[in-house]
Amino acid sequence: MSIKSFLKSCKRVLKVATKPKKEEFFQTAKVTAIGILLIGAIGFAIFMAFQLPGAIG
Repeated sequence: MSIKSFLKSCKRVLKVATKPKKEEFFQTAKVTAIGILLIGAIGFAIFMAFQLPGAIG
């Protein structure tokens, strides 16, 4: 892909793109926060699962 065609497609995307509404932004933020918390909880559970055998024995 040449630079000229790349810039042309970037311009087309920016024309179509719109700023999200307040509700859409907050819903996206909530889903992202839930995902981060879920991944953190899974990581913490795995960490604790590997720490318990060492603390018990």
